[in-house]
Order: sequence, then C-alpha cells, then structure tokens
Amino acid sequence: MPEGDSVYRLASRLRAALDGRRLLRGDLRVPAHATDPLDGMTVIGHATHGKHLLTRLDSGLTLHTHLRMQGSWTVTAPARALPRAVLPEARVILKVAGGPTAYGLNLPVVDLVLSSAEHGVIGHLGPDPLRADWSAAEAVRRLSRDPGMRVAAALLEQRNIAGFGNLWANELCFLRGIHPDTPVHAVDVPALVALGARCLRFSATQPGAHQVTTGNQRRGEQHWVAGRAGRPCLRCGTLIQVRAEVPGYSGRRRTWWCPRCQPLPTGESAA
Repeated sequence: MPEGDSVYRLASRLRAALDGRRLLRGDLRVPAHATDPLDGMTVIGHATHGKHLLTRLDSGLTLHTHLRMQGSWTVTAPARALPRAVLPEARVILKVAGGPTAYGLNLPVVDLVLSSAEHGVIGHLGPDPLRADWSAAEAVRRLSRDPGMRVAAALLEQRNIAGFGNLWANELCFLRGIHPDTPVHAVDVPALVALGARCLRFSATQPGAHQVTTGNQRRGEQHWVAGRAGRPCLRCGTLIQVRAEVPGYSGRRRTWWCPRCQPLPTGESAA
C-alpha cells in the first residue's frame, strides 16, 4: 500500500506536470462526479496530508483522491496517450493544453469538494511529518491516548500520525528494538515519533532513498523486516517472523519482526 512518502513523491511529479496549466480535458469517471467536467480550469497546486492527495483548481474546487491498495497515477508525455486496453481503468483524466496528461487509475476515492471545505475530507487526520504544520508534540499526545494499544496498531492509526503505513510501522518498530505487540505505555513515544518523522522525510525527498530503511538498495535487502519472513535478520541472523493480517481490521495488518532484536517487555504477551 502506498504510504505518505509515496504520495508526497507523487504530488511532486504531478506538480511538475500540471501546476499552473489550464486543463484542456478534466474528466472524473466516477458516478458521483461524471457530470462535473473540469475542462478550462487551471491547476494551481498539489498538497498532501498523509496518504491523501489534494489537487487544487482556480475555480475554488479541490480534487481529493486516495490510492488505498489498488490506485496509481501515470503521466504521459505531450501527444502521447494511455494504451487503449488500460483506458477503462482511468478514474481521473487531467490533460493540460500543450502538455502531458495525468491518469488516475483504479482510484477508490475520487471527491470534488470546495477548497474552503477540505477539512471535511482530511480534518480527521493526525499531524503529518511532511507538512509545514507538523507538530511532534501533538503526534506524541495522540499516540499516547490509548496506552494499552499495540504500538504497531497505534502507528497505523491515521488519526494519531498521518502517513505511516504497514511498511513503516514494522520498520520503525525494528529500528527502535520494539516488538510490534508492545503496548504504547512501554514505549519511548517521543523517540519513536522523532525517528519516524526523520525517516519519512528522508524517504520522501532523497533520490534513491524511497522506503529503503537499511541503506542498501539491493533487491531483498532494502528493509530490515518487512517482506522478509523466514529470512535471516540482517543484524543478528535470527529468522524473521510474520503474522497474517486480520481482514477488515486495519490495526491487525501483516506483521514482521525479529524475535531476538525485538523482544517483548517482561510480563507482556504477543497478540
């Protein structure tokens, strides 16, 4: 699943292709907005909050999209188009005059809202380390509201901190030496927040660093634990463990950990 750093990088790509340009064609291929063409409007900016993308228009409207599990965007060069076989997957088509075309494919969330009412679609989110209004203190406060919650689940809760998905929740636990099932009250929350913010910013902005948590870009060695079930820990050699996710419960996504590097605190039991 794309995480906050992925969407931040996507916004940068769309910004370069669309910002400041008039839409020759602006189609929203979803039932709720099929009759709301954006033709003739000018794209004035892109912003993100966690995993949410906001495309702002000079008409006072904002296109709000979310990738969730299956969505993606592709940008074609001027005079080029999406292959005909793929075109039915396009939920958003933004073609600028004399420039490229951006296609939002299989987007599960496509909303058109007043820019002045963006709070209605992102106001529930916690602070985002990639935004100028980031507040580490507020993130710590929100993470600490439920002291008995599993730390991995607390990191995944977008109302606490916006932008961390399953990869980052697992990798941050490893980097801090925390078992994912450790309750929040047993964790140094300010240190976890500081590390998470630093990692997300680096991943979002540095070339070649996107979601590379080990510093090694070689296939299969970019992550400490995520996706490495049954393989030796890159730090101690112990086999990485995995637990399946619970469908429909976002706090119980697939979990990876190293039993040696991430022991449970005394008196605690694994979920």
